[in-house]
Amino acid sequence: MNPIQLLDYAGVAVFAATGALAASRKELDIIGFIFLAGITGMGGGTLRDLVLDAPVFWIWNPTYILVCAAVAIIVYFAAPLVEHRYRLLLWLDAVGLAAYSVLGAAKGLAATGSATVALVTGMLTATFGGVLRDVLTGEPSVLLRPEVYVTAALVGAGVFTLADISGLDWMLAALIAIAAAFLVRGGALKFGWTFPRYKSRPGRPPEEL
Repeated sequence: MNPIQLLDYAGVAVFAATGALAASRKELDIIGFIFLAGITGMGGGTLRDLVLDAPVFWIWNPTYILVCAAVAIIVYFAAPLVEHRYRLLLWLDAVGLAAYSVLGAAKGLAATGSATVALVTGMLTATFGGVLRDVLTGEPSVLLRPEVYVTAALVGAGVFTLADISGLDWMLAALIAIAAAFLVRGGALKFGWTFPRYKSRPGRPPEEL
């Protein structure tokens, strides 16, 4: 198993676990667990492959579906043992975001050779599965939380792309980038890091337009 595939399986498994945890919070049945685990685990990668006009990864390798199902079943039986499931969901999401931002960037860079495309595919791969999970379960979207989120994905994708273009060993570049993305997202969760928020003036009433 090459490093890219290993990272891909790890990212899918971690995101699948967050989907299953979301299912546990909604008290769904085992099929609901598997469905949400699959959507969350494979959603970002599916969007990435569609954008790159590449074969969708879980179609040519159904092992990814089995990974999501296995993780969902494990979480189905283990979730009652976890007291703070939403907190665990957020931290696992941070791990998955870090891994998938690098994987998405690596695949975008390999497919196009463009650093700009690598940044976009890294961001999409890392965030879209979590967005789908939150929309389907009615949880507060990770994108709408005050702490930085997309920024962490961009940091991971950017660090990997820069390191790879500079000729750094692939695995070392990936590890450094994953650590950078996780530190940004983890720091945001721990310390509440945010950017200044937009403050608008009240909109004009229709009769004044």
